[in-house]
Amino acid sequence: MNKEYGICRVSLAPMRSLPDHSSEQVSQLLFGEHYTVEEFSADGAWLKIIAGYDKYEGWIQKKQHHLITVEYFEQLVNSDYKICTDVFSSILFNKNRLNILIGSILPITVNEIFKMEEQFAFNGESKSLNQRMDSEFVRQISLKYLNAPYLWGGKSPFGIDCSGFTQMVFRISGYLIPRESTQQAEHGELVKDEAKAKCGNLAFFTDDQNKIDHVGIILSDGIIIHASGYVRIDKLTDEGIINSETGALTHRMHSIRSILT
Repeated sequence: MNKEYGICRVSLAPMRSLPDHSSEQVSQLLFGEHYTVEEFSADGAWLKIIAGYDKYEGWIQKKQHHLITVEYFEQLVNSDYKICTDVFSSILFNKNRLNILIGSILPITVNEIFKMEEQFAFNGESKSLNQRMDSEFVRQISLKYLNAPYLWGGKSPFGIDCSGFTQMVFRISGYLIPRESTQQAEHGELVKDEAKAKCGNLAFFTDDQNKIDHVGIILSDGIIIHASGYVRIDKLTDEGIINSETGALTHRMHSIRSILT
């Protein structure tokens, strides 16, 4: 088939491992995220896509597919759009009100090189997508997700997993990191001396087979924010994460990496 391109024009669209509503949710698309279409399901009701941002693959409903031209796709790739920093906001899109979430991509640029294809209005808080921010900004954005419920494959303040949380915080802060914790553990620079860990560093943790299965963001010396049951703040030691309420060791330390430049 000829390659198709699309963009998410709903608040939040699930990406599934198979073309079925009962299939595992592997990730999500937020408003404004673009993608390429790789194939269609046999019944034509689902599309296998590759997300433009992190190259993650999954299936979305055709009903939630918004077809765009290759020219518009290239514009999305090359333009420094805005990214929403409000936890919850709304836009006026093609004369209709639409609710959007933090991390949504807004087709607003400082250089309007291309003619806007859609009618769009937004009065909330945002920043330039590619503007890289400091550790204090990372801390502030991470706290906006506090108490968000854990959801496998989630990327929103209404449901998020551990690596979705770290990916979204860093994306909003201007840094690209992959979708999964094992992939994120290969990015940035290793902090060899854990005593030198700083706010904004990523901390990784292992399961019983010593495989990385969890990630969080260090807020300060001995404090970490992470998604475990919900996005929460716990104690961090050389051993790992200590539950602030029970005092139990819940995640074993593997490594710490610095992403910020």
